Amino acid sequence: MEESPPSSSSNGRFDVVTDTINQLKVAEEGDDGSRVQVTCFSEVVNDATLYFQIIRLQNQIYAWIGCNSTKLGDLYAAAPTRPGNTVSVSTLTGGSSDNTGAGIARRLVLKTGINVVLASNIPKNSPMLEAAAEKKLVQKLISLGYRKPGPRGASP
Repeated sequence: MEESPPSSSSNGRFDVVTDTINQLKVAEEGDDGSRVQVTCFSEVVNDATLYFQIIRLQNQIYAWIGCNSTKLGDLYAAAPTRPGNTVSVSTLTGGSSDNTGAGIARRLVLKTGINVVLASNIPKNSPMLEAAAEKKLVQKLISLGYRKPGPRGASP
């Protein structure tokens, strides 16, 4: 018989799941030598639980941000465009290009320089929650090695 870990609160099982999500990191080697890396974590911000999943694909990122639920939310695709340093964003499901997820996707492309597909169910009209979610996601992406390369000859 399997025992569940002791809990000092009514959210004991939730804490175990959250700890598991925080520690999950899966990496698989593809046939062509490319790596697919999946990273999941969560953060509690302003009494809201934010869930994150990042899937690293070749030359692009898929990221999901869930707020107090595991619903997919609106889906956006963003990519750098030429000439110049602009970003194109498209709404794939739900929402419109002026929603929370579209802005985050656009800024992620500017910071990483690669294509981004972002799913987000952050509530509208929650700028503090949006900023906190984006900050946590960017911090994690930087820790995973995502940075836009600087101009040649520039020192960090």
